[in-house]
Amino acid sequence: MNSSIPSRILVRGVNWLGDAVMTTPALQRLRERFPQAHITLLTHEKLAGLWLHHPSLDRVLTLAGGEKPWTVARRLRAESFDLALVLPNSPRSALETWLASVPRRLGLARPWRNWLLTQPVPPRSGHLEMHKRSDSEIQHAIRKNPEALGGTQHASLHVSRFTFQAPSLAHHIHSYLHLTAALGAKSEPLPPLLSITPDELKATASKYGLSAQSDPAAPIFALNPGAEYGPAKRWPIDRFIEAALQIQKQTYCTWLILGGSSDIPLATQIHSALQSEHSSLFTLHSSLLLAGRTSLRELMALLKLSRVLVTNDTGPMHVAAALGTPVVVPFGSTSPELTAPGLPGDPRLHILTASAPCSPCFRRSCPIDFRCMTSIPVSSVIDAVLQSVQP
Repeated sequence: MNSSIPSRILVRGVNWLGDAVMTTPALQRLRERFPQAHITLLTHEKLAGLWLHHPSLDRVLTLAGGEKPWTVARRLRAESFDLALVLPNSPRSALETWLASVPRRLGLARPWRNWLLTQPVPPRSGHLEMHKRSDSEIQHAIRKNPEALGGTQHASLHVSRFTFQAPSLAHHIHSYLHLTAALGAKSEPLPPLLSITPDELKATASKYGLSAQSDPAAPIFALNPGAEYGPAKRWPIDRFIEAALQIQKQTYCTWLILGGSSDIPLATQIHSALQSEHSSLFTLHSSLLLAGRTSLRELMALLKLSRVLVTNDTGPMHVAAALGTPVVVPFGSTSPELTAPGLPGDPRLHILTASAPCSPCFRRSCPIDFRCMTSIPVSSVIDAVLQSVQP
């Protein structure tokens, strides 16, 4: 092989689930650019399952929480990589590859780590930072739009399905494609891609008493009410409950209530409300409380088995879209222009936003009245779900 063409590529992966899914178009372009190379992904052990059977990778290495950079580097040095593609923007991720003596190290240019890279790549055109608004900035935005006050229910705010203004170069997918383009890969985006096998679908369905075959008379829907970042990203729980109940009455679905261990209180509250209604209606369809119970691969299988996912802006939102499952997402404090799932124009993506003048603020908790989320009514979510599951 030509010495200028890398034969052993290390990709230092990102550490968060949603961000990891958004790197998959870049990994696909990297494989397309270097079809004969051996590509290894270094990822946090909590995300290892995400990459099983991924067609862009030959191998996955993991790092443990708390593992020191020089320990990681010692393992990497033994692999004799000739190129490291550093996807995170952190100094540590670049330091690991520098300590590992990888001869060519490419990543986004940042003043505090450029000396660790042999090829620091300048930020792309169209790049936007996620600026967290201060209290004064939020108040100023509201004062400029007094017509959007609207009282406690903010009825005057306009709720719409978000659509991208093409080309959507602000989206994080383009950040990662920008890096692979510096290696000669195509920069055009591809849909995020994850893989799950039929055997995994059957095993997961069997474990949780579900059918691996789609049944229009008894569909499986998924609901993910949490958001690790903070309460500002969470549509109110009473609205999740109301929407789930109304949808269940119309579709006879079984709800899979998903989430991590920190989401168990929220998920339990929703499950209890659905179970109570289930008893009063004497129906065969209700919900399964699965928050905190599934592995990452099982979560992927359950999302693939579901006809639709109703969720906040979370990692599972990105996973579902990458597996081809329709999603319905109320967006409030964050920006779909930056982190919406999938690709623009996909009809399976229902992203609901309100015209709150202070949104997106990127705050963990709302310093005022949470109008960006409370302005998205239950009816909008119900309509989006019913539209997404139509034959």
